[in-house]
Amino acid sequence: MTDRPDVDRRTTAPPETDDRFSVPLRGVEVDPETRCAHYDSTVDVVALRFPCCDCYYPCFRCHDAVTDHDPERVPRDAFDEPTVLCGACGKTLSVRAYLDCDDACPDCDAAFNPGCRRHRDRYFAVED
Repeated sequence: MTDRPDVDRRTTAPPETDDRFSVPLRGVEVDPETRCAHYDSTVDVVALRFPCCDCYYPCFRCHDAVTDHDPERVPRDAFDEPTVLCGACGKTLSVRAYLDCDDACPDCDAAFNPGCRRHRDRYFAVED
C-alpha cells in the first residue's frame, strides 16, 4: 500500500458493497478511485464485474479475498455489456471498449495499468 495523501480514505467492504460507487463494488482496502490493497499504483483505477456474483472488484485477488466461490470470467457473448468501471471518472465500459482503449479511459483519458493485459484472461473469456 501507499502513503499518498490522495488515497487515505480506504475501506474494506466485504461482504457488503461499497456505497461510494455507482455499481456494486467489493474489495480489500479500496480507495475512492478503486485502487486496492493488492494493486495501488496511480494507474490501477479500474474495477471489473465478475458474472458469478454480478459485482465489481478492483482485482481477482479482491474477489478471492471476499467471496467463498470460484470466479467466473465474462463470456464472449457478453463483451458488449457494462463490465469495467473507470475509478477516475465512474464511467462503465464494455469489455470490448476496455480491450480496445489503449490503456486509457475513453471518457476521461485516465491512464489504465498496461500490465493488466497479462492477466485479462482471468476476467474475460479471451483467446490468446
